[in-house]
Amino acid sequence: MSIEEQINRAGHSSSSDTAQVFENDTASEQALYTSKEAWSHFGQSATTESFSAAWLDLQCRFIGEITHGVVVLGIGGKAPYRPIAYWPVGELGSPVLAASAELAMAERRGVVRTAKAAGSDDGEEFDGIAFPVIVDDALHGVVAVETTHRDTERLTRIMRQLQWGCGWLEALVRRKTFTSRDDMASILELTALTLEHERFQAAGMAMATELANRLGCEWVAVGLLRSGHARVDVLSHSASFEKRTNLIRAIGSAMDEAMEQQMTLVWPSQSGDSLGMTHAHAKLAEQAGIRGALTIPLVEDEEVIGALTLARASDVPFDTISTEYCNHVAALAGPILDGKQKNDRWLIVKALDSARDLVRDLLGPGHVGLKLAAVIFFTVTAYLSLASGDYRISADAWLEGTVQRSVTAPMDGYIEHANFRAGDLVDAGAVLCALEDKDLSLERTKWSIRKEQRSREYHKALAEGDRAQVRILDAQIKQAEAEITLIDEQLARTKLTAPFDGIIVTGDLSQSLGSPVKRGDVLFEVAPLNSYRVSLRVDERSVSQVAVGLTGKLALAGLPGEVLPFTVSKITPVSQAEEGQNTFEVEASLDESSPVLRPGMEGVGKIQVGERKRIWIWTHKMIYWIRYWMWSWWP
Repeated sequence: MSIEEQINRAGHSSSSDTAQVFENDTASEQALYTSKEAWSHFGQSATTESFSAAWLDLQCRFIGEITHGVVVLGIGGKAPYRPIAYWPVGELGSPVLAASAELAMAERRGVVRTAKAAGSDDGEEFDGIAFPVIVDDALHGVVAVETTHRDTERLTRIMRQLQWGCGWLEALVRRKTFTSRDDMASILELTALTLEHERFQAAGMAMATELANRLGCEWVAVGLLRSGHARVDVLSHSASFEKRTNLIRAIGSAMDEAMEQQMTLVWPSQSGDSLGMTHAHAKLAEQAGIRGALTIPLVEDEEVIGALTLARASDVPFDTISTEYCNHVAALAGPILDGKQKNDRWLIVKALDSARDLVRDLLGPGHVGLKLAAVIFFTVTAYLSLASGDYRISADAWLEGTVQRSVTAPMDGYIEHANFRAGDLVDAGAVLCALEDKDLSLERTKWSIRKEQRSREYHKALAEGDRAQVRILDAQIKQAEAEITLIDEQLARTKLTAPFDGIIVTGDLSQSLGSPVKRGDVLFEVAPLNSYRVSLRVDERSVSQVAVGLTGKLALAGLPGEVLPFTVSKITPVSQAEEGQNTFEVEASLDESSPVLRPGMEGVGKIQVGERKRIWIWTHKMIYWIRYWMWSWWP
């Protein structure tokens, strides 16, 4: 069995095995483990960094023969993960340590990695042992130690010790998880407190004072960017303060330092890996007599708009949790405060500031895009003011047949069958549908039989010379013949035919077979294929410019590649309300036809009115609306 397999197997061993290992520890190791100084540091740890450093110190002391160690944690169990404690303090570890830590995080289990030390001439091998910190199936970090190459039993003991010790880190993570939930609620409360106040000074004072009270700060300052430098606008617990004192200048310098580097600065640095320069913060601490300072740039739309500075007079430093808490507060409250400060200005001041900024950007260095946009704007405006173009009125349009014939039910009856429906082409005389003729056929048979009977009786009376009976029977025979003729006419009318060649515009009886109809019901509408007219809905603001005889062009949605010319023939003086606008229907005749045209096709028609200045063409509707609005409100 390989070393790694034995380590993994050991990672699942029972607590009794671990106890047995502890019994075999040397007396010196137990003495180190029970060091009062180490345990004192561990018990007094107030931050995540100090707790992890003290815990790692105890682990390395107890295990013994450890050359390097590291604790890597992620805020809230999420990337990015970063080292927060090293052992020995100040040494950053080795490639073997980093590789084993990365492997343990990737595989989410305890691992051992053996390699030679970088730059080693004698070929000495080192073992990297790492164990992940997993809480509720979420990866929160990893613990890794490095030792000279050992046998399997020794590596197994180290892995067991790391697994046992990670329980402390799991407890820390669970405690921080509950704390982070409370922090989020606290952040939202601070944001709500900032929003409660309408004015910038009141909102900033309330937020800064509450933040100082919650974090135990000596004071909290808020400064916004003015002319390239931060100006302290708000100081907690102070309704007013002298802005020209040395303290306020030092705070402004610390804010400038953070804004120039565009990063959060903590003084003094806790982890020793801060990349930011904190000279101004050190001077601020010396002048103000504080023990810790934190400055966070306020950002809106990826631009720095100010800074938030916090100061503590106690020995409690700004750890990762408190720094992250303040970062969230700054991210939410910063844009709110900046917006309130801008809203507090007079309207004329806002306009002048905007105009001044625009002129400065246009005449000053840089801002090539703005200058190019200004040149394009003035060029386009000059062109539109001088050039003329065709002014056309656009309107929704559709095709209608010039003649549209309705096919109605000639009598009460029932639909027997339908041969065509809407959209079908028909020839003149084609049977569109038929009504049931069963009752009429029976009625005709009845009268035919009666006629035969009266004919036989007529011949008999004629042979007998009964003139009176002959006249009666002759009248009855003529009555029967009249009834038969009427029924034949009705039977012929049960077949509804097309009045001319064309297309069925409306009517579909294929789903209504057997349904009753009444005399006069419209069953079909037929339109010819060679004669169309165009109907346009023209807006009421433009109809006054339309006149009979104007020409235009029609583009149909069904024929995107073809434009049909037309001439306005009639303007209907009745408006129609549609989609919140009043329109007038304008009729026009097509100058050209096409075999693919069909009634009901829709598109857009443009009526040619004449030449106008292009700037008027683009702006006249807006100008008309402004004039109407001003007139309606003018006293």
